[in-house]
Formats: sequence, structure tokens, C-alpha cells
Amino acid sequence: MRIPEQIQRLAVITAVIIVGVLVARFLLIPRSLISDELHRASTIQRENARPIKFAGSSACQDCHEDKTSQMRKGYHKNLSCEGCHGPAVRHTEDPMGVKPPAPRDRKFCPLCHGYDASRPTGFPQINPTVHNPIKPCITCHNPHDPVPRQVPQSCSACHAQIQRTTAVSSHALLRCTTCHNVPAQHRKTPRSALPSKPESRAFCGSCHGKESAQKDAPKVDLTNHGSTYLCWQCHYPHLPEGRG
Repeated sequence: MRIPEQIQRLAVITAVIIVGVLVARFLLIPRSLISDELHRASTIQRENARPIKFAGSSACQDCHEDKTSQMRKGYHKNLSCEGCHGPAVRHTEDPMGVKPPAPRDRKFCPLCHGYDASRPTGFPQINPTVHNPIKPCITCHNPHDPVPRQVPQSCSACHAQIQRTTAVSSHALLRCTTCHNVPAQHRKTPRSALPSKPESRAFCGSCHGKESAQKDAPKVDLTNHGSTYLCWQCHYPHLPEGRG
């Protein structure tokens, strides 16, 4: 049986392409462009040729034991000194002549602590516009042990975003402690002593149940409203008018 002319042409074109690729691969393209060994060796050579800029935290510790000891006990214990102060090799070579920079304005700390909804719950975050405006962060926080010099007296000091949301809701006049039991230790080490959260439908029902004596609160029949869902699975407590 004779092979159709179209198939013959396709086979010839395919063979030409394959031969072209093989020729280019092994004869025309320099080995330096395709060899993993040469790439790895040239990369190592290039990186080794670069001047060393970072001294490493152990070098900082040799002269600044008081600061590094303070950091090891605080929330910044996992940060490198040079993460805030920049490359320090030249400083180690000439300590008096070359001083590393020390961030002292409000632009640096918010790179990590400015409010970002994608950051983990519990990570310290602020809105730089309203959180002690104008003042440098180091006015209240020692960067080597970043806890407030004075214990916050109000929840809004750390939870400003929630406070601003609640302020425009029907829960604006409620104190945070109406719904949360807050241990005294929470003000000093927030993540080690967390406030409680209501864990039953009956809690919201004390104001919003149809039998409640709270006159101004919207009322629902808890026996059929929302089935068995917890109230905050549909209503965000800090802005209960919205739906979650």
C-alpha cells in the first residue's frame, strides 16, 4: 500500500526538525550554555568574587553583648542585627570610623508592623497614620526589646483596626470586656494570655433573644434563627450589621 504524499511530506519535515535540533544541541550551542557543571562552577566563582558585606550576628555579639542578650529574651530574638542596621563588615574593621545606620524615623518599623490583613493573627500591627502620629517608634519602643514602656490602658492601643470598625456599628457603646474576659497578663504579654470569646448562641441571645429584657437590641427566635450555627458564623460581632 502506497503512503499518501501528505504523510511523506510530514515525515520529511519532522525528520528535518529533529536533525536540526540535534545539530544545534550538540554542534552549534556552546557547552558553557548547557552544562550544569560549568554553570555551577561559574556561579560559585562569581559569588566568591563579590566583596563580603555582612559580618553575621556572632560578630555583633563580641562587642554588643548587652544588646544581643536583651534581644535573645524579646520578640525580636529571631531577627539579625544587620536586618535593621545594614551590612556591618566595614564597621567590624573600623568600629569608630564606620557607624552602621540605626533607623530612627517612622518609615522603617511599619515595613513589618504596618497593618496588613494577610499577616498572621496576633502579629503586632499598627496603622502608622493614627498610632502615635509623628512620634518615632523608638519614643515608646526599645527595638532590642520591643514592648511598650507603659502598659496599654485601652484595647484600642493594640486593636485600633477593630476599634474603628466597632465605632461605626450598633455595638459602638459596648465595652470590649462585655464580650471578652481579659486576663491582666494579656496587657503585658498578649500572646501568652489570650482573652476569652463567647462560645455559645446563648451569649448573644442574652441581648438578642426574643425573651431578652434588653429593649434596644434587635430580637430573634434562637430556636429557629440560624439553625445550630453560632451567631458569629453569620454576623461579625464588631460590625454585626454585615454578613460574614
